[in-house]
Amino acid sequence: MQVTEVRTTVVGTPWRDLVFVELATDTGLVGVGEVRPVNKTDSFVAVVGELADRYVLGADPFDTERLAWAVERLEYGRPSEHGQSALAAFDIAAWDLIGQSLGVPLWKLLGGRFRDRIPAYANGWYKADLEPDRIAELALTVVARGYRAMKLDPFGAASVRLSAEARRRALAVVAAVREAVGPDVDLMIEMHGRFSPDTAAQLAVALEPFAPRWIEEPVPPENAVALRTVRAATTISIATGERIHSIWDAASFIEGGDVDIFQADMTHFGGFTGMRRLAGWTEAHYLTLAPHNVGGPVATAANVHFATATRNVDILEHFNDFADPWVNELVDVAPWVDPADGCFAPSDRPGLGVRLDHEACARYPRTGARLQLFVEGWQKRDG
Repeated sequence: MQVTEVRTTVVGTPWRDLVFVELATDTGLVGVGEVRPVNKTDSFVAVVGELADRYVLGADPFDTERLAWAVERLEYGRPSEHGQSALAAFDIAAWDLIGQSLGVPLWKLLGGRFRDRIPAYANGWYKADLEPDRIAELALTVVARGYRAMKLDPFGAASVRLSAEARRRALAVVAAVREAVGPDVDLMIEMHGRFSPDTAAQLAVALEPFAPRWIEEPVPPENAVALRTVRAATTISIATGERIHSIWDAASFIEGGDVDIFQADMTHFGGFTGMRRLAGWTEAHYLTLAPHNVGGPVATAANVHFATATRNVDILEHFNDFADPWVNELVDVAPWVDPADGCFAPSDRPGLGVRLDHEACARYPRTGARLQLFVEGWQKRDG
């Protein structure tokens, strides 16, 4: 089996572009991958085209390690966000082809069924002004949908530090949500890398009465040492990793001892091949994985397969019930969270188990939207 064509399809939403990459083969099988580029769609698509010509066309999809080595090492420059994202799209599509060619769901090739249910947490549901009563009302819709966990960023457009008023408002939002959903629903508090270490530490202490499951990216994502101040201040679990793109850049975060949950994004971390390496290394340090997942149905399907077979996956992020739920139309059978227990179930369809619907994709052209975390009202995700 050889790849004969690489096709790219871009779908626009009010706040994100979804890029689907399909690998067509001489056997007639077509594999699909997906990436949500971070505000740089044109340059990402260009990298996909450039690397596809060099390393994908004519290749055997089974040769995933060779492909990863080519993108990460033959390119000479350090593995980058775009390069690792392009690799992820190719890798996910290649594994889809492998599963299809063997007639088995992908999780069977990643270690088999370790778990029957994959817990999920809701994200993207807080599309409103940061008013405590309104956010609490929306939180109740998440619980009603069956989720046992949810995440929110209550800090507005904050950067580095918070005023007394902004701090009070943020804590009021968290308090209102906790009161509304009760003690048995997990809350994850997103900080989006906004804060200086001392500010993040102070906020962690202030959040302790609300028993968050974790605080996420309390400081900017580049410097593992900066987490020490936060770690020393609180016993709340610290999660980070969504903006780390290679196993080499993950080293200081894993080895440093200040991270509890690693949140690498499969679609920016080299796909299944990168995530499988990460799983073993984090497990050796007793860390769990909670993959970052802001993609559409193809990326979500890939994450469900990975979580099915990987024993130190903790929980999976999911946007598509509360932000752009129409993205589920983009494939024939979208993965979904069961309202009975707030979990995904493994697919039994060959490969990823999803096929792209090009007519549906054509209904949603690019919008040019960007996610702008330091602009007031960004959380509304209205472009």
